[in-house]
Amino acid sequence: RVTLLELMMAELSDKNPVTSEEMNVFMRHAEFLAGCFQEKCEAVLKLTSAADAEDEEALVTIRLLDVLCEMTSNNGQLEGLQALPGLLETAIDTLRLTHLAGKQAVNIFTATHMTGQEEISHPAVGFKSHLIRLIGNLCYKNKKNQDKV
Repeated sequence: RVTLLELMMAELSDKNPVTSEEMNVFMRHAEFLAGCFQEKCEAVLKLTSAADAEDEEALVTIRLLDVLCEMTSNNGQLEGLQALPGLLETAIDTLRLTHLAGKQAVNIFTATHMTGQEEISHPAVGFKSHLIRLIGNLCYKNKKNQDKV
């Protein structure tokens, strides 16, 4: 699943123009990916425990967030994702939970709290910044979402 999401990321972040057919495929999958993220977002909190540092569900969730960030960075896909029910609320709630989890243990979600090799190798580094990026993208030129935040 992680490899598939990484392939999607590569395709989305590729600077080549996307055909309308490819855009339709991405939009059909966007709702599914957002739903998966909403269901599994709390799996990332398991990463605060050293024993769960390689939790597969958490790694999939991190990649899902990366893909959603990339999709919301594209104006063609943004409106559809902004209208999805619950995605913004889930991102905000997850940001709150990761912030609290970071205060209670070693904060693996922010690079400034890491030292040495951990900063480079831990998969959850930058998770909070990606959540903030997603929230910002979902609020971009969308008064309704801005009011929610």
